[in-house]
Amino acid sequence: MSVQDTIRDQVTQHKVVLYMKGTPQFPQCGFSANAANILRACGVTDFFSVNVLADPEIRQGIKEFSSWPTIPQLYVNGQFVGGSDILTELYQKGELQKLLA
Repeated sequence: MSVQDTIRDQVTQHKVVLYMKGTPQFPQCGFSANAANILRACGVTDFFSVNVLADPEIRQGIKEFSSWPTIPQLYVNGQFVGGSDILTELYQKGELQKLLA
């Protein structure tokens, strides 16, 4: 199975998937911490997270999969939502809460 197949499986088999540096409990960068905190603030406590630091192939593969150059990346219902800045903006507008409901 290719890295792209693995990623496709992850984003389609889980409602909410966060590709991040570190884990939700121990984020390894501020942007990843912000993304995890926003999900929690939206009431999403049970989301699938992938630590890209643990797998260099996934770290590169997710950038190619989404055509988005940075981590973290959020997927909801198989669709790419965005990175930390976009999540912050959607959250402040109340749009992320609707998407996750």
